[in-house]
Amino acid sequence: MNFQELSSLRPDLAFIAHWIAPQSQVLDLGCGDGVMLEYLQSDKQCIGYGIEIDDEKIPMCIGRGVSVIQQDLEAGLAMFSDNAFDMVLCLSALQMMKNVEGILREITRVGREAIVSFPNFAYWPHRVALLRGHMPVSKSLPYEWYDTPNLRCATIKDFAELANQVGLEVLECMALDEGRPVTFLPNWRGSLAIFRLRKK
Repeated sequence: MNFQELSSLRPDLAFIAHWIAPQSQVLDLGCGDGVMLEYLQSDKQCIGYGIEIDDEKIPMCIGRGVSVIQQDLEAGLAMFSDNAFDMVLCLSALQMMKNVEGILREITRVGREAIVSFPNFAYWPHRVALLRGHMPVSKSLPYEWYDTPNLRCATIKDFAELANQVGLEVLECMALDEGRPVTFLPNWRGSLAIFRLRKK
């Protein structure tokens, strides 16, 4: 898979891929169908593993040539030693975790750096939905309130505060809307938040 193919398939992942150095050791938590690791392996010569719990996604990863481990992230990452990876990815999965603080500590224990993304609950259409008396439903939050896998709703400011509390340094923070960077009023205009982190 080349960059153009990734960009048309998942513009958010294409943006994130710029933060990952060629030939990095990568761990992708909640890797889904494995498209990110497939790109990193083929275009950037990265080596890595995906972790995914969904039975239906595992064969997709294998079909893409991605080494995948089927495991619940809530069980932790004890199988990996400290700083085993150059980069750990947790893309649109953190909001589904019960123990967010514990997962963040584990991510930055096993990786020298980490990239985390999540739907920004402060995105303006979400605020409008709440003003109208409804839970928001959008591309970044596509589920109804009664069937959502998302346990946590966070804003860019909320996550920055949490990262600081658990001893993480924010190296870069970006908001995206439809895969495009948002620099003006990002907490209002960005549907997806992306953070690059490391331990202080």
